[in-house]
Amino acid sequence: MKRGLNLFLIICSQFIMIFYGLAQTSGSKNISITLPTVVLLDVEPAGTISMSFTAPTEAGLPLTNPTPNTTKWLNYTSAVTTGGSRTISAKVSELIPGVDIKLKASAASGAGGGTRGTPGAEIILTTSSTVFISGVGGAFTGTGANNGHQLTISLVPNNYANLMSQTNKQIQITYTISGT
Repeated sequence: MKRGLNLFLIICSQFIMIFYGLAQTSGSKNISITLPTVVLLDVEPAGTISMSFTAPTEAGLPLTNPTPNTTKWLNYTSAVTTGGSRTISAKVSELIPGVDIKLKASAASGAGGGTRGTPGAEIILTTSSTVFISGVGGAFTGTGANNGHQLTISLVPNNYANLMSQTNKQIQITYTISGT
């Protein structure tokens, strides 16, 4: 009986060792992943900005500058190549004689994630692109107002000698995101 019990224990231990050995096996499978390079930019909400100087009511006083506009938000999505980064620049379709059009971006806020860009100092827009946000990596800002970078656009006379009366002058601001 003792011999039968010993044989039974040896068979059980061999079965446990085989089962344990099977439980330790592993396998692998390769997968193919594609992450496209993405670069999208939008200004929200849609619509035109209207800004007007106010004429003085007393001779000898300057124009009153319009209140800076803070209704627009810059939204973007970016997936960069390895080691890449992007910048965001802006330019105007034409200059207004005697007037500076200034642009400032706030730090990114709201939804989003990743390496959202860093705004620089306020810039004076010209007909040549000027970078105002740098260091955009793989990131998204969320969409719509209160997501991304809030834009502040202001108008300031730069040379009264060049001012000319204009009514409903349409200027386009073009924003460009570039890089790799």
